[in-house]
Amino acid sequence: MSLSEGDMAFARELFDDIPDLNTRRMFGGMGLYSGSTIFAVQLSDGRLMLKAKGGFAKRMDALGGDEWTFERKDGKQSAMPYWTLPDATLDNPQVACALAREALDALTS
Repeated sequence: MSLSEGDMAFARELFDDIPDLNTRRMFGGMGLYSGSTIFAVQLSDGRLMLKAKGGFAKRMDALGGDEWTFERKDGKQSAMPYWTLPDATLDNPQVACALAREALDALTS
């Protein structure tokens, strides 16, 4: 499965206020960047996930985000440093962009 044009347009509109926003298709999904820094991904099923480390990962967990996990070929679980956006932010570009800016601050500090 790969993303529809509508899904990609939704993500671009949601994060329209992020400086130097650009996107790249990857693995059936899309990476969202501010300049050269990736701050989010959109998975092939349409889920939007912010890249989170340190205290920002804890904040995303507290907001009800789910960490991206997958099962490896050997059956072990692995996690990626990406968290789903809380549902309420998907209807509010101001809140979504505020979280994206927090993600970028955590990634660049």
